[in-house]
Amino acid sequence: MSDANAQEVQAVEAGVHTFSQESEWVRPDNPQLLAQLEWFQDQKLGLMMHWGTYSQLGIVESWALSDDDADWARDGIDWEQDGETFKQQYWDLNKTFNPIRLQPDAWAELASDNGFKYLIFTTKHHDGYCMWDTKTTDYRITGSESPFRNHHYADICRHVFDAFRNRGLGIAAYFSKADWNTPYYWAPDMERSNPTWRGPSYHPEQHPELWEQFVQFTHEQIMELLSEYGRIDVLWLDAGWVCAESRRMPQDIRLGEVVERARQTQPWLLAADRTVGGPYENIITPEQTVPSAALQVPWESCITMGTSFSYKYDDEYKSIRQLVHLLIEVVSKGGNLALNVGPQPDGRFPQGAIHCIKGLGEWLKVNGEAIYGTRICAPYYTEHCAFTRKGDTVYGFYRYPSDDSVVKTSVTLPYSGEVGRVNLLGSSDPLHFECLEEGLRIQLPPSELSNDSAPLAHVFRILAANE
Repeated sequence: MSDANAQEVQAVEAGVHTFSQESEWVRPDNPQLLAQLEWFQDQKLGLMMHWGTYSQLGIVESWALSDDDADWARDGIDWEQDGETFKQQYWDLNKTFNPIRLQPDAWAELASDNGFKYLIFTTKHHDGYCMWDTKTTDYRITGSESPFRNHHYADICRHVFDAFRNRGLGIAAYFSKADWNTPYYWAPDMERSNPTWRGPSYHPEQHPELWEQFVQFTHEQIMELLSEYGRIDVLWLDAGWVCAESRRMPQDIRLGEVVERARQTQPWLLAADRTVGGPYENIITPEQTVPSAALQVPWESCITMGTSFSYKYDDEYKSIRQLVHLLIEVVSKGGNLALNVGPQPDGRFPQGAIHCIKGLGEWLKVNGEAIYGTRICAPYYTEHCAFTRKGDTVYGFYRYPSDDSVVKTSVTLPYSGEVGRVNLLGSSDPLHFECLEEGLRIQLPPSELSNDSAPLAHVFRILAANE
């Protein structure tokens, strides 16, 4: 593998994207975009969904179609030895994808009742299968080969977007810039050869007419979503290797052209052109990780509730304690958390995901004040402690790693600001405290010492002397 190819692979390793540096973020000069970024940073918790034909097999979305990624993406494919046969089986999944138990309103109710503030939905992954009624291809949920095409929810994106929007949630449309099904990206006389890779089957500079067809195809799809499907808050773009600066071969889809066109009718529209940097990466998007330190720019970590972005049979889900601690860490470092669920092929959420959503929601009903609408506050995040701020009010979190953690009579937060009053969220009773050299020592009430197991976290409201 050449150095250029190695760099390209490194940008997306085993399906996990790296993320842009804070220094690469470009502050918009448009007041509406700046206001929308403030809105975005207030939301803190999004529900992400990776859903498509691949859910039927319980395998990783799309990636197994790329021979260059076969070493990791085909680990769960144990019924077919021949890669070309498998690929055809994958393409044919559109003929059997029939999620007749889909209930968009139930999804939206579950999310809104449990503290989620926006949705990120996969309109199209790299495999090119469209979850909306596009006019650009028959490889879609309403296509001629789809058994779901006559269902009353057939235009899935429309019904899902409407349901979540009706519940007051924002909408982010996930869209892959790559498309491994269209003949304009993997061309019929060149595509699916051995080996395929995640990029086009031809060099765009050597076949400019074909590449222009792909650019127009992509623009038309994006404009369908951004002009016919109601208010969209974020265009969430995946496949970061599709960009003018791509090291292996330039893949300029003239993204700015289509985003600015969409902003003529949706002037608030944010773009998240992942890993590319520049003026159309308004939000930095770490994946399956949290930055090591607080960032001063808008960012969002997309992290799975289980082990997989797509539906996986018998997946193992994170505990409520893990999810609460994850949310605290992300928010205290200035980010949003996009928690991902892979719906089942029948259109329902897995029970493990429902348990995660409800458990997190129960905690947020008491402690959401310290999460939503907050900004970073030094010293941000330490081993057990974290901080956020809303105006002059500071919130201090003390996390307990396990159910059997020892709960002492007092906790010490490494906070040195002025303190006039302290209380636990969920109670207005003032707590005794001392400002010491090592920080703010807070006496816990007797009710917090009599529980059989340690709480997920103690969350304190810290008010200055003049409050």
